[in-house]
Amino acid sequence: MKYKVTPITKKSDIPQKYRNNPIGLLLEYHNLNRLFDVHSQAQLLIGMCMDNRKHLHMPDNFAFIIRSGGANLRYSEFKVSYAIAVGQVRHVALIAHNHCGMVNLVSRKKEFIDGLIKGAGWSKESAEEHFMNLAPMHEIGNEIDFIMSESNRLTKRYPKIKVAPLYYRVEDNQLCCIS
Repeated sequence: MKYKVTPITKKSDIPQKYRNNPIGLLLEYHNLNRLFDVHSQAQLLIGMCMDNRKHLHMPDNFAFIIRSGGANLRYSEFKVSYAIAVGQVRHVALIAHNHCGMVNLVSRKKEFIDGLIKGAGWSKESAEEHFMNLAPMHEIGNEIDFIMSESNRLTKRYPKIKVAPLYYRVEDNQLCCIS
């Protein structure tokens, strides 16, 4: 399926369904340099990749953040439920990004295995087994397709929660909306 990635360069670029809620605020804080409001509790749960090239511009106490390879929250669902049940968030921003390392993991198999051997002291056999057992669980395929399917999955799982699929462009550090 073909999705549209919309840059947010002004307030009117924010889709109506995200205006005047924590997702719209995130877009304003990060992309539009909105002055920070004071927040005493989290308004939002953000699921994003563990990639070190991404940093969000937002105020303290504004969001819970779960970082996981490829923004894959399948194995963090208890944490998602906790943020909703105990943290009382009602909005989730799932943020994919370009040039994600969880895409085409098989192309990194040798680097992964060699890195565990050299950097962690693993045997070649253990490193290969580790990669072969776990890489399929963490491969996301195309970043946008994955974040849309993860967004749909979470929307079905938590029907009262607004889930927004977003896209982070590493080259200019901007968030975009996906539709």
